Amino acid sequence: MSELARFYGIIIRMYHDDHPPAHFHVQYGEHHAQMTIAELTVLNGYLPPRALGLVAEWASLHRAELMDRWHAAENLERLTRIDPLP
Repeated sequence: MSELARFYGIIIRMYHDDHPPAHFHVQYGEHHAQMTIAELTVLNGYLPPRALGLVAEWASLHRAELMDRWHAAENLERLTRIDPLP
């Protein structure tokens, strides 16, 4: 597991060799969710609306980088960080 970004108490992670569809993991306090990269929808879990909005905003800005990290994770390569929201 690699931490890709951290902002406003939100932690974004991705796991090596994870299952499709392409997604990332989000932790916000005690809340956890998996979100698809393509549609930015919640696969499972729950995030409060404000956190969900911030994650969706961040992910829409970095969608290409998230897909690059997804492919790197599939190949068990090192995952580099992505800039957080300002």
